Amino acid sequence: MAQTCYYEVLGIERTADAGAIKSAFRKRAMQYHPDRNKDDPEAEQKFKELGEAYEVLSDDQKRAAYDRFGHAAFQNGGMGGGGFARGGMGGMGGGGAAGFSDIFDEIFGEFMGGRGGGRRSGPGRGADLKYNLEITLEDAFHGKKAELKVPGSVACETCDGSGAKPGSGPVECGTCKGVGRVRVQQGFFTIERSCPHCNGEGRTISDPCTDCGGQGRVRRERVLSVDVPPGIEDGTRIRLSGEGEAGPRGGPEGDLYIFIHVADNDLFERDGPDLFCIMPIPMTTAALGGEFETPTIDGGRVKISVPEGSQTGRRFRVRGKGMTQLDASGRGDIRRRGDLYVEIQVETPTNLNAEQKELLQQFCEAGGGEAACPQHKGFFDKAKTFWENVTDGR
Repeated sequence: MAQTCYYEVLGIERTADAGAIKSAFRKRAMQYHPDRNKDDPEAEQKFKELGEAYEVLSDDQKRAAYDRFGHAAFQNGGMGGGGFARGGMGGMGGGGAAGFSDIFDEIFGEFMGGRGGGRRSGPGRGADLKYNLEITLEDAFHGKKAELKVPGSVACETCDGSGAKPGSGPVECGTCKGVGRVRVQQGFFTIERSCPHCNGEGRTISDPCTDCGGQGRVRRERVLSVDVPPGIEDGTRIRLSGEGEAGPRGGPEGDLYIFIHVADNDLFERDGPDLFCIMPIPMTTAALGGEFETPTIDGGRVKISVPEGSQTGRRFRVRGKGMTQLDASGRGDIRRRGDLYVEIQVETPTNLNAEQKELLQQFCEAGGGEAACPQHKGFFDKAKTFWENVTDGR
């Protein structure tokens, strides 16, 4: 009998990526699961075909062989001794069975029977915490040691985090015998679930600690110190392992994630390692040339020489006066810095007195008006041509 194409079994195109293959399998596995189709004798066979198709197409090497040779790639010992063999889930190789069970963990939220043996689940892990830390651009340049006040759960000191009253301790769960999981037969599968009596921990507390109510943890604000490295950028995440919520009844701690926000600066704008600054200068300095000083992020100052006739928007580059850059170790390397770009903005004088106005008038009469402004003249030459073309077009 002809074998159905694996792509057709999953209802996908041959160009489907790994995500599409997984999604299609999840959807159809839910549809044809034997426990949901007890009155349909064909559901079990379709379910086996789905597992067979997914096992091949989710493996890059097996998929490549299937695309080239079809089902013949897996007949007569094809793909080697550890390869896929027909016959549903019972014929899967070791790696395929594990992959098939892994996706069933996601679909049904449970653990496939036959894996894990007498594994103890133990107490759960504490939750991760998030902390938003705002720093200045100067702090981002120099780096800083910040103190954080972090509210959360910490291990109870009275019971040392066990949850049991001092002098007593947790005892083995009588339902799961300390394993933390119980097995249930569900039609085609033997399913392992978390023990409902001990919530998968394998232990119970008969005499709970009065300070923490048997949880093994209490709410408390902690003060933590964190090193913010020089050169850090806005949006960077710092992870402090084990500084999150304490786990219940001695479980491992979660992690603390610190998200860095670099506040806007009045003088500088940042683009990666480089800084940008707009410097207003007098009209006379732009016209005659001269020098001016601009501040730098390290607290110093640098002189900028402006050639005569400079216009608004002209940019000057000062090498090595930008931000500190992070080196491979994550620390700032003060020897490696970006650049500072200073853009001039020619400022028109205001609130002129009578003498100043008269001098400007003399300047214009001496040919220092439109004739001395080539961009102005060039614009109106283009405008004149435009108007003439519009008039001729009419």
